[in-house]
Formats: sequence, C-alpha cells, structure tokens
Amino acid sequence: MDPLRGEQAVAEAERAVAGHGVLGFHFHPIMGRYSVDDPAFAPLFETINGLGVPVLIDVGTTGMGAGMPGGSGAVLRHAHPQAVDALAAAFPGLTIVAAHPGWPWVEEMTAVALHKGNVYWELSGWAPKHFPAGLKTDIRGRLQDKIMFGSDYPSLPLDRLLTEWAGLGFGEDIMHKVFHANAERVLRLPAAAPRGPDGTAAAPPARERP
Repeated sequence: MDPLRGEQAVAEAERAVAGHGVLGFHFHPIMGRYSVDDPAFAPLFETINGLGVPVLIDVGTTGMGAGMPGGSGAVLRHAHPQAVDALAAAFPGLTIVAAHPGWPWVEEMTAVALHKGNVYWELSGWAPKHFPAGLKTDIRGRLQDKIMFGSDYPSLPLDRLLTEWAGLGFGEDIMHKVFHANAERVLRLPAAAPRGPDGTAAAPPARERP
C-alpha cells in the first residue's frame, strides 16, 4: 500500500477489502520515503481501521541501498519504532504488526510493543541465532504474547529458520505462541490442529457414546 497516493489509496483500500477479501496492508516506510505517523495519512489509516484489517509496518534499517552513496536516498528514521508508537496512539483500534527485529532500535521496539496493546511484532528477515540476547530473554518472558514467527522467504531458507528457532531453547508453550497462537489470536486465523510428539497432526479425542 502506498499512502502517498492520497484519496486514491483510501479508495484502493476500501475496494481491496470489500471486493477482493484482502486481509491486511503492508507498509515499507524506508523505501517508500515516508513515515507512517505523517498526519497526511490519517484518512487512510482511519479507513483501514474502520475496515477492521491489520497493517504490517517495517521497522529498523534495510539492506536495500546499504553501502550506496546516500543509501540510495533512503532515510532510516522513517522506519523508527517511534512512528509506530505514534500511529498506535492515534488509532488504538488499529491492529499493527511491526515487521523485522527493528535493529538498531530493538529496545525501542520492545518498549512500543509492551506499551501499546494494539502493537505486535514479527521477527522475519533475521537469522534467529543473531537475535540480541535481551530480545531472546523477552520472547521467553514479557513479549511471549506479542511475538510472531516470520520468514521473509526466500531471503532466508525455511529449514535454516526452523532449525535456528529450535536452537534457541524455548519451551513448547513459547514456541506454540510464536508459531501459531499469537497470530491466530491477533489476525483472527483458524487455530492450528494439535500436533503429536512426532510433529504430525494428532487425532481428535474420541467422543463418548450417549
């Protein structure tokens, strides 16, 4: 979604949800050259809020333009967690999912996720073994109901991601929240089928005869 399209973006959002069943909208502030808390975008986010669908907003630096003169014109502050914080405060009914760990502002993103009840966080785009120590601790603790798995495939192979997540040493309860329960709750998705010890779908319990 390009918020710079103004009224056309508002109309596109309405048409996408009503006519095509779109489940949410993705915003990439750095490469789009904007900040999501710009007051000019209020009509668009008010519309999306009214449509009852979530938004995914990239936070933190990006590899696109990295090392190029002027970073190819990208401005990192556009993707600062403070912009997500301001948007969440302005639209408390809007479900916001921050995308990527948000480096170098991981602690700031942690603060926003904890402070704003309508802000959640998916950790795509980073190899889990490189997550900062504090983030690993918080996933196990105070962020366990806020974090969702994300892949950013094909940037990182799925088998590597799954192996490294498993290597973080989280218990089954935390892994279930990260990989299933949090997204099911926040995005109103169907619950995943229970899994047996071997990872296959568990058979439903037999019904008692009347």
